[in-house]
Amino acid sequence: MSVLCYNKGCGQRFDPENNPDDGCTYHPGVPVFHDALKGWSCCKRRTTDFSDFLSIVGCTRGPHNKEKPPEPVKPDVTSSGEKEADDQTKPKFNEYIISAPKPQEAICRPSADEPMVRLQHKVSASLKQALEKLKLSENAAENKEEDSDEIKIGTSCKNGGCTKSFEGPASDSDVCLYHSGFPIFHEGMKYWSCCKRKTSDFNTFLAQEGCTKGVHLWRKKDRVNMNNEHLVPCRFDWHQTGSQVIISIYAKNSVPELCYVDANSTTLNIHVIFEGEKEFEQKISLWGVIDVSKSIVNMMAAKIEVAMKKSEVMSWARLDLPPPITPPKESEIKKEEADSEDEDE
Repeated sequence: MSVLCYNKGCGQRFDPENNPDDGCTYHPGVPVFHDALKGWSCCKRRTTDFSDFLSIVGCTRGPHNKEKPPEPVKPDVTSSGEKEADDQTKPKFNEYIISAPKPQEAICRPSADEPMVRLQHKVSASLKQALEKLKLSENAAENKEEDSDEIKIGTSCKNGGCTKSFEGPASDSDVCLYHSGFPIFHEGMKYWSCCKRKTSDFNTFLAQEGCTKGVHLWRKKDRVNMNNEHLVPCRFDWHQTGSQVIISIYAKNSVPELCYVDANSTTLNIHVIFEGEKEFEQKISLWGVIDVSKSIVNMMAAKIEVAMKKSEVMSWARLDLPPPITPPKESEIKKEEADSEDEDE
């Protein structure tokens, strides 16, 4: 009679009388779920899809195992409702509960009104070389005629998330559905800063319908901002170590003389000029507290990294501090109470 194999990743039935040494393919390790990735500790394959994780073929061969693993021992419950366990059922190791403390609990959070300090920046050799090549190409292009203002049929809209193309003057009257923010890729998840519909699949991210209505943008040079006509969105990401939080801003060929990052213990003001006259600005109220004197900005050809030193070695739950919840006004509370009384009647 066949019995069930209890090796992890197998789950097949086998004949105990015919159990060769290489009849089972299984995982000797344990499941590992970290940063939206799923896999086994015994092999290197990782996936973000749970069904795909379940179908990962075992990495070790051996005989099938008919021994069912022991179930965890439930502690006895006394008449007083307190759980008790004898010395034999108690674990033979010390348990540690790890949780990231809230910013206010970790240390006394400084005021956001502290004076801002301009962070020191270092310019890499790759950025210096890229800027030199850019200057040469710009000088060579000065003698050429300016590009034509004509919009060609089939030109795609430059607004993020819009999939429409220019089919003629009638296309200008169409409503453009686009993302007014910038894309964020963090810990395997992808989303736009303006609507934060998170997904782990890149194609699904690209197919997300815009959350803002406006007019189509057929030429990048026509992009206009109410406060600054050169202000554009820019993709950025962040990650952390035990002692640092690093923000990566994917701005190519940034201009060191015109870029700056001002910061105090809890606030960050980022201003970047890149690719000629493009500007990117971002103000962040940090989740945790940083040591400004030990933080630095590293400028490279393809991106800018803001390396911030944590004031305390701890894990940040997120990069930015959620906005405070505004308590309802007294008039709104009274109105809700009156409405509930009317419903009761």
